[in-house]
Amino acid sequence: MSTALAPSPPDRVGRRLPRPAVRRRRLLGTCAAVALLVVLVSARYIDFAPAALLDGLDDVAGLLGRMFPPTLDDPGRIWKLALDTLLMAVLGTVLATVASVPLAFLAARNTTPHPAVYTVARAVITFCRAVPDLLFAVLFVRALGIGVLPGVLALALHSIGMLGKLFADAVEQTDPGPREAVRSTGAGYVREMLNAVVPQVVPSWMGTFVYRIDINLRTSVVLGFVGAGGIGFALQDALRGLVYPRALGIVCVILAIIAAMEVLAVVVRRVLLAPSVPDPRRERAARLIFSGTVAAATIGALISLRIDPRALVTWIGPSLEVFTRLLPPDFTAVGGRLLDAVLQTFAIGAVATAAGIVLSLPFGILAARNVSPNSAVYWSARSVILFVRAVPELILAVIFVAAIGLGPVAGACALALGSVGFLGKLVADAVEEIDPGPVEAVRAVGGGWWKTLFAAVIPQAVPSVIGSSLYLLDVNIRTSTVLGIVGAGGVGFLLFEAIRTLNFEFAGAIVIIVFAVVYLIERMSGWIRSLVV
Repeated sequence: MSTALAPSPPDRVGRRLPRPAVRRRRLLGTCAAVALLVVLVSARYIDFAPAALLDGLDDVAGLLGRMFPPTLDDPGRIWKLALDTLLMAVLGTVLATVASVPLAFLAARNTTPHPAVYTVARAVITFCRAVPDLLFAVLFVRALGIGVLPGVLALALHSIGMLGKLFADAVEQTDPGPREAVRSTGAGYVREMLNAVVPQVVPSWMGTFVYRIDINLRTSVVLGFVGAGGIGFALQDALRGLVYPRALGIVCVILAIIAAMEVLAVVVRRVLLAPSVPDPRRERAARLIFSGTVAAATIGALISLRIDPRALVTWIGPSLEVFTRLLPPDFTAVGGRLLDAVLQTFAIGAVATAAGIVLSLPFGILAARNVSPNSAVYWSARSVILFVRAVPELILAVIFVAAIGLGPVAGACALALGSVGFLGKLVADAVEEIDPGPVEAVRAVGGGWWKTLFAAVIPQAVPSVIGSSLYLLDVNIRTSTVLGIVGAGGVGFLLFEAIRTLNFEFAGAIVIIVFAVVYLIERMSGWIRSLVV
């Protein structure tokens, strides 16, 4: 009997595909089918019906109509709270960066001193990502009292989940050559990291730092809902009082700040992260100015927010006392309601991600400068993405709950719409970074816009879009855990009710469940990315 392998099937142009490529395509097809089945089952579980949503559009439109015209009753106070929110975001990101740098070296496979250390460091990073920032804020408010310090610490601790992971990924992607050269001189571990690894990762770290400030600025808006400072308190007060024009006025202020930060982020990336800089002295000067600006902003934040620098250390004792009350977890409370709430949370995240992908792809493609048909379309798509990103998902959830009623459907709608701001930007960035060669080749043979899009643009962007979509699922599941605080379904209601009634052991059980779900999704995402890339 012959041991020769059967020939691989040909691809569309007649070439034989390597057998591993055939297996990869089959696995990806299986994953896509399973994902579609999960979305359909999830939609059924939470009674997510597009037809019912269309019936509720009139209610949404009516609610939006009651928000106009936007008003600001006390502009001075609102702008002061907005400045506090911005400074909270900066300070929280700086603190997270300080903690994430050493953690990244421990969590990178090529720099960790031991596999056990690697496992622990990765677990810490995943835990910080799994616990919602709003839950961190609630616990810190419980431990330290109402004010901006709990908000800053919540932002910092949650940001470690993203910064630590991306910093570690950047370290793992460094060229080993410089390390071997430094090691050959007899240098120790610390000098090896400082002289050979840090120079390679600094550009990537700076870009991640700027992006995280943008994320924390939007996140800090909702921390005021639980007494953690910032403009969120004023926004919550307007929404609770049903003073919708004032709420929209505050959202417009938030939009203006986020738009300014968006422009600043673009400028910083162009100056600091250019692939080649003609004058190295100019590059060093730019990075020095950036570092000085961050240092000055940090000091200014401490002064303006009236935070005693010693409080950045003394918070540990009281906070540990509250955090340790989450253990041992109690999985028996409320019986079957816990399982139903957890399944609702997962279903909300899955449905919102699927709907978000469908909504985000057209906006992301049109918002890519190298693909958009004209400048008017480009700026319109960018404006939509920017506006959606300016409104936190929790605020969208409040709007949908007010318009279509309590329940997980409102949460899924809020997350789906919010996904346009998150995934739309990532899709646009991915499309702008594709190789222009195939695009020019299709255009050279007379291919129109649609032909170029499907033949040269989408095939190149698919791996990045898949990776971003998997990360969006991770984000949406974590975000859906807090939407219950405003009646938008999921485990959030049980979680914050447990904290409010001092049932910390039950809250600890919910946190552990969310951590396990996020960890499993992260492992699954890594496996799927390995098939795509």
